[in-house]
This record gives sequence, C-alpha cells and structure tokens, in this order.
Amino acid sequence: MEKKKIIVGATGASGLPILISCLQIIQEASEYESCLIMSDSARITLAHETEYSVEEVEAYADCVFSPEEIGAGPASGSYKTTGMLIVPCSMKTIAGIHSGYADNLILRAADVTIKEQRSLVLAARETPLSPIHLRNLQELAMIPGVRIIPPMMTFYHRPDGIEDMVYHIAAKLLEPFGIEAMNYRRWQGL
Repeated sequence: MEKKKIIVGATGASGLPILISCLQIIQEASEYESCLIMSDSARITLAHETEYSVEEVEAYADCVFSPEEIGAGPASGSYKTTGMLIVPCSMKTIAGIHSGYADNLILRAADVTIKEQRSLVLAARETPLSPIHLRNLQELAMIPGVRIIPPMMTFYHRPDGIEDMVYHIAAKLLEPFGIEAMNYRRWQGL
C-alpha cells in the first residue's frame, strides 16, 4: 500500500520542538510518510531551541529536500501528496505564500498545495501580530483547504509540562491530514 505523503516545511520562527514532535507522530502513523524541507533559518533556530542536530531531525523524515531544490518533486502538482504542513511558519513565509512569491521549495510547495486544493496547515508564529500579519492570515484562511493553526498553549488536557504542550499542538497540527496521535487528549466536555 502506498503511504500518504505530507510535505513538512520548517522556517526560522520559534517553535522547532513542535516540528520534531510532528515528525515523530508522522513516523508512528503507519499509513503516512513525511518529506521535510528546512530553511537555513530553521537550521539556525534549531540549534538555539533544541539539543538536536539537523541530521537527527532529518532522520525522522522519510525524505529530505533542500529549499534550493526548486525543481524537486514537491514543486509540481503531479507529485502526489496529502498536503503540506509548515511548522513553525514565519510571517515572512506567510507573506510569501500570500503573495504567490515562490522563490524557494517551501514557498513553491505551498503554492502548489493551494493550486491543487490540498490541505495546507500553517503553524503561524509571531506575537504580537501586526495589521499586515493579520490581513495576510485572514486572506489565506479564506482559501479552501488552508488552515491557520497558531501553536497556542492549552491547559484543558492538564499538561505535565512543556513536552505535553508541544505534543498536544503537534497532534492538532496533524489532525487535518487524518492522523490521530496516540497520546492526544481531546476535550471531553464538562
């Protein structure tokens, strides 16, 4: 059985631990595989936010592309995927997607995902949000298949610490692709 591919982009915004958790959850989901594209800025942020090396993170992915590989599979609509997740997603990347400025593989893959009407999940990272950020996010959210899921803290699942919070948001980011994370604790009501 052919696995469902999810393109996973990572940019230089804060939140690289969430990327790692997403890749681990995808790896546990037997029907799915991940294709990772990390920007140069994401690689720098990774070193500041985690103890992981780029090689260790890449090992969680089924395939890895460089952002400069503008002619790689994810640059074409004929490259079959379930969709794309960008985690974390900087406001620079949001602006590029919003304007159709596809000068690297992350932006081109997002552009292709939108034109093919596949799921595009954006873990938008910035605070506070400027009026420009909000306009770009609002207009992207109006496009069918695009979901803006900022990595916001939640407490209803009674997290034991930051790792629980990271896992919870990673599970929420992957839910639109049909992945049910093993330890995801859903709201059960009062």
